[in-house]
Amino acid sequence: MYCIKCGVGLADTEHTCPLCGTRVYHPDLPMPDGAPLYPENKLPKVRSGRKALSGAIIILFLIPAIVSFFSDLQMDGKFDWFGYVAGGLALGYIVIALPLWFRKPNPVVFVPCDFAAAALYMHYIDWATKGGWFWTFSLPLTAGLALITCAVISLERYVGKGRLYIAGGTLAGLGVWVLAVEYLLGVTFGLPFIGWSVYPLIVLALLGGLLIYLAVNRTAREALARRFFV
Repeated sequence: MYCIKCGVGLADTEHTCPLCGTRVYHPDLPMPDGAPLYPENKLPKVRSGRKALSGAIIILFLIPAIVSFFSDLQMDGKFDWFGYVAGGLALGYIVIALPLWFRKPNPVVFVPCDFAAAALYMHYIDWATKGGWFWTFSLPLTAGLALITCAVISLERYVGKGRLYIAGGTLAGLGVWVLAVEYLLGVTFGLPFIGWSVYPLIVLALLGGLLIYLAVNRTAREALARRFFV
């Protein structure tokens, strides 16, 4: 081998170059590990930037809120559309920035909060526009979708098994939810029930039933996995 600095030939037993004193490096010989950068069990703490990011989002959300506040006030001396802007910004903050305040945000807690915030915002829009559609249309559909979503998240987080059962039940639940959409449109807005929601209900129910069948029948599940290399 040779010195990596001056190139002089070296014996395998040499630890330093006799000419320039450079430490010998040989790729085939075991080398001791270098000294650690930090003492054992005294590594520097890595600070999370979640709270800083959440604070920055607050400032970004305050800018359009303040601008819309003074713009709406300047136009006619009263607040007409500022409430829509403020409500939308509050909803966005709850969904996007609020979980950043926590080190390990639990979706089982925050997802229901997101749906509740969305329901409150829609209730405000219904009240401000005097639409009369919140209690008979928006609230039932939001609650139904929240129930399906929270059930899936809870099962995935705390059970972790039977994903085919979970997926199959989710598809069937979404089919019923679509049927409820058409029904509540008729109840709230007087639209005729023409049955368009039956088609997605049938498709989603069949797909959900297929997944549940595969979950029950191990032979069919393994055959399908071999067929599609899953």
